[in-house]
Amino acid sequence: MANRKWSQGVTEHSDALDLEKGAFEARDPKQIAQSLKRSAEHSKRRKASPFQSAMSMLTFFINRAGKNLPSSRKRVLSDAKGELRKAFGKPEKGG
Repeated sequence: MANRKWSQGVTEHSDALDLEKGAFEARDPKQIAQSLKRSAEHSKRRKASPFQSAMSMLTFFINRAGKNLPSSRKRVLSDAKGELRKAFGKPEKGG
């Protein structure tokens, strides 16, 4: 439980950005990306660029959820990375 509390604290109080409530709960990757983009652009606490901060928080969330994250949820969150790149006008990651 301590890890869960630690990661929740990071998500809520990180200097990366101020997240909108429920930022990672949407079922649509585009909604998640737009929420993160808005949060990153309006945050007064981030230290990196809005894109870097938003992507870092999304990656952190995916990594911390780890094996407890259902594959369908992980797919939505992974797809949100692509939507976040589009939202910030970044090239798609090749693969």
